[in-house]
Amino acid sequence: MISLVPDHAPFSEPQRAWLNGFFAAYLGVEGPESPEATAEPSEPEDFPWHDAAMAMPERLALAKDKKPERQMMAAMAQLDCGQCGYLCQTYAEAVWSGSEADMGRCVPGGKETQRKLKELMAALGSQRDASSVTTPAVKSTSPLGSRDRPALATLVDAHPLNRPGSDKDVRHVVFDLSATDLSYEAGDSLGVFARKNPGLVQSVLDRLGASGEEMVAFDGEALPLRQVLLAKVNIARPSDECLEFLATRAFNEEDVRSLLALARGEGRPDLAEADLLDLLMAFPSVMPSLPGLLKSLDRLQPRLYSIASSPKAHPREVHLTVSAVRWDSNERQRTGIGSCYLADFAKPGDVIPIFVQKSHGFAPPVDDSVPAIMVGPGTGIAPFRAFLEEREARGAKGPNWLFFGDQKRVNDFLYEDQIADWQRRGVLARLDLAFSRDQAEKIYVQHRMQENAAELWKWLGEGAHFYVCGDAKRMAKDVEDTLLRIAVEQGGKSEGAAKAWLADLTKAGRYQRDVY
Repeated sequence: MISLVPDHAPFSEPQRAWLNGFFAAYLGVEGPESPEATAEPSEPEDFPWHDAAMAMPERLALAKDKKPERQMMAAMAQLDCGQCGYLCQTYAEAVWSGSEADMGRCVPGGKETQRKLKELMAALGSQRDASSVTTPAVKSTSPLGSRDRPALATLVDAHPLNRPGSDKDVRHVVFDLSATDLSYEAGDSLGVFARKNPGLVQSVLDRLGASGEEMVAFDGEALPLRQVLLAKVNIARPSDECLEFLATRAFNEEDVRSLLALARGEGRPDLAEADLLDLLMAFPSVMPSLPGLLKSLDRLQPRLYSIASSPKAHPREVHLTVSAVRWDSNERQRTGIGSCYLADFAKPGDVIPIFVQKSHGFAPPVDDSVPAIMVGPGTGIAPFRAFLEEREARGAKGPNWLFFGDQKRVNDFLYEDQIADWQRRGVLARLDLAFSRDQAEKIYVQHRMQENAAELWKWLGEGAHFYVCGDAKRMAKDVEDTLLRIAVEQGGKSEGAAKAWLADLTKAGRYQRDVY
């Protein structure tokens, strides 16, 4: 196979081999046979734990006899979301090899993943071959528009999609890309570098007795403290290192013991999900130094959102479908970092750092004659709005079938006018809706699938691609279970044969998931 990753790139030999294979397959590139190519190909490695619906103990049990980097992979969130700048496999390999020192980059895995990585490193560290341990490489200059050098796009709009009376606040977010060189395709995601709730930052500054204008050293720059707290460090989920640091700055022995217990994942349950302000208020004897505090906090990672537009339908724009997350805890309202930044704090005209995260095998069919079945309740509709816009713009003749659901039709039918228009004009051959709270018994998309099992099986028999977007642990798992049941009932397969059929569908690229 041709070498697409240069020999001087900062990767180990296994990482370089994996990346060469990935890019060669993605680009359709073949090269002259190397001497190794004449040998028997090794069996593709199986990752049975690479399932976001599994709990961590179950994943770790499946990987317990594997090599250390695979055990570390099992501790990841299994979403391959890219927020960490890697895939689950390559992040684990980078941590194990030492080329990545930060164990707190897995946003969906959170503290559970971070703690398990540290535990595994401590337990398995003796197995590391000193010759394979690398020091973190100095990063070469990344292209503008990448994760390390995001492009600056202008926020155009973030208007509500729900009607008044809804229990949800879902926004249609539009960015203007005219001043950037960014390009994307249906199925990709957009990374957004969000800023924290300014009210929370101000309260932290007040507790620290700081104005926010103090200049502090951060990553080789001199920046105002307020800017660092807003955009550079994660104060919503302080790291265990932060808890340990705060313990060193407490003047009360009980506060020291409580903070150290929290760092071990023990202690007061009301502070298990505490943000930095909670901790500073709960332990009044803590008087942290600014340099030590900032050093102890994890870096704020970008938030990824499935793109909800086709560039063919919206040249020089990119759209998102974002649900604003708000909840009350300890007599304060909490806000989601990325979602409420876009919904509440950023204003039209603001310039925001963004980048495109290319999809890993999640895209509309290349063959425009192929049928597509899309299951996307709630904000899971986002990529399928992009797919349908893309298929319409391409004049695709393959029929489209959409399963969509939410709470109440009158309030929560996202993109209703556009979806109804697609149905009227035949872009959507079939539309099945499931609004869970419009009747006494809750109905979800998987129930609509079961009701239409015979027709769904017919479409799959005709070569349809099946797509799912949404919550990994509940909705996506229920949809997969229903799909397997349909294979048994309509296809006459045993449970084992149904699982093998779905695995083959996945390998063929006909079963694709964008889950979170």
